[in-house]
Amino acid sequence: MAKAQVLQGMDTLAYVRLLKNATTEEGQLIPYQTSLSFDPQRDSDKTQTKDGTVGTSGSLETEIEVEFVNNISKISDDLYDALIQNEKVEIWIVNLARKNSEGKVFAWYAQGSVTEDSNDNDPDDNSTRDVTFNVDGIPQRGWLELPEQAKEELAYVFRGLGVTSSSDETGKGTEWKDADRGTGAAKVEAK
Repeated sequence: MAKAQVLQGMDTLAYVRLLKNATTEEGQLIPYQTSLSFDPQRDSDKTQTKDGTVGTSGSLETEIEVEFVNNISKISDDLYDALIQNEKVEIWIVNLARKNSEGKVFAWYAQGSVTEDSNDNDPDDNSTRDVTFNVDGIPQRGWLELPEQAKEELAYVFRGLGVTSSSDETGKGTEWKDADRGTGAAKVEAK
């Protein structure tokens, strides 16, 4: 039997999209996440009978809570709109470290509503938000491919010292590759 692998909280991120925008935009990473809780639960009860205890269980209820440093971003504003205008949202809980044989990452997918968006503004700290989602129905598990934009949000690319432009976004820099190990020289000989 294979040894169980530990998953790190750092590798688990929330992506959100207003459900009405499913045909026009990709799910968006909530920037600067500090905490993410996924809490599926089912209430149960017991009835004592003459023949023994009979158990019953209620419907599955799932709550997702994301804490993050408050920021100016489209998704940050979308979360306010979802609460104030009672807009349905899609939410993905993506674990970047758990991949299948196709290189897709593990994710939970759910649809639901924003039920709370708490904002703290202490004078000696960053403004923070704590957003709670109530999930409709049963969250679904699966594997997804991160779009290029999502990969770029997670890690920026190497840039050189040159000016960046639409034709040269790297500023005349070249990203390190594994094949670069052991290459280079202290002096480059003139040809």
